[in-house]
Amino acid sequence: MRLLVGLGNPGPKYERTRHNVGFRVAAEAARKLGAALGSDSRWNALVGKAQDIAVLLPQAYMNVSGEAVAQAARFWKVLPEGIVVVHDEIDLEFGRIQVKQGGGDAGHNGLRSIREHLGTGETLRVRFGVGRPPEQWEGADWVLARFSSEEEAALKELVPLAAEAAIAALVQGSAVAANRFNRKPK
Repeated sequence: MRLLVGLGNPGPKYERTRHNVGFRVAAEAARKLGAALGSDSRWNALVGKAQDIAVLLPQAYMNVSGEAVAQAARFWKVLPEGIVVVHDEIDLEFGRIQVKQGGGDAGHNGLRSIREHLGTGETLRVRFGVGRPPEQWEGADWVLARFSSEEEAALKELVPLAAEAAIAALVQGSAVAANRFNRKPK
């Protein structure tokens, strides 16, 4: 079993925010895999399974999402290298997708929570660029804000592309997925 995790915050208030792009990508990957997402009270998460891949969208706030990830990983006996985490990344320009093995959390509370609960940060990651905030914005306010209408239009192509990257990382490994998807947006 392998595990695809999308990071975000629960509820309609956060639905279309930059911080929830991980949810959107993972939900699209679940759709592509034929893994219908449903509520699972064991982990306070939306979960879908197809073949040997489980898709998990923790329904706790970002800063405690690692608990659901660790519980699901233990249940399915998934090692960290069999986990792909999709998350927003302010250090990448909007629309840039980067597949990466491990690394620090760079201040991302969801990644920090996963690292704390798994005991390692050596999961695969699909980083989805949301860009740096303009000067007048704080980072937290930026990621909790909604995408612009232009960005929303671009997401129609970018979210499915990032979902393909996440699936490729799980199925083919980080090197193959990185070679195929690590590029600047058009």
